Amino acid sequence: MSFSPHLIALGEYLAGEFDNREQALAEPVWYVHLRMWQRPIDLFREDSITLFAEQASIVNLDNPYRQRIMRLMPGHDSGLPIQVQYYMPKNPSALSGAGRNPAVLKTLAIEQLDLLPGCILIVTPKILAPNAYKFVATPPSDTCCSFTYLGNSIQVSLGFEATAAEFHSYDKGIDPETKQATWGAIVGPYRYTKREQY
Repeated sequence: MSFSPHLIALGEYLAGEFDNREQALAEPVWYVHLRMWQRPIDLFREDSITLFAEQASIVNLDNPYRQRIMRLMPGHDSGLPIQVQYYMPKNPSALSGAGRNPAVLKTLAIEQLDLLPGCILIVTPKILAPNAYKFVATPPSDTCCSFTYLGNSIQVSLGFEATAAEFHSYDKGIDPETKQATWGAIVGPYRYTKREQY
């Protein structure tokens, strides 16, 4: 299947190694200094571009967390050009460190993933210049990203903005009872700069 220029550009913008050094230095009370990896993987190749993502604190790179799979797909109608569907590895610890060591991902199979039904984003491209975009990803109004992990009920508010050089994450954990944010982009997005292109 041939992909649209927008889908290809989004895949390129998301693939890479990122960190938020400048933000963490400027606002250490609100933002931990993180490194994030988003690596292309060979799953769902017939109709999608798929990435493995994880992150780690700079002071503890050997203990990465939030392993997740992002499947970038053409939208089902012309008004919604791109969708991002999230999956969770059934055994996240088996993939721990794959951001730094992509060889771990070579054996990853679709059967090892759990679809997260409400964890989906609609991506809107904005043209900044010829062949340069800003992608804005927001959840549909009628969805809720919630799932069970290690016996706990987890709810996450998802969202991001991406350009060729930066990735802004709006992801935050939500307390299912109070609906208040408990971790992540509580006072604003995590502003990552791309340090290496994959």
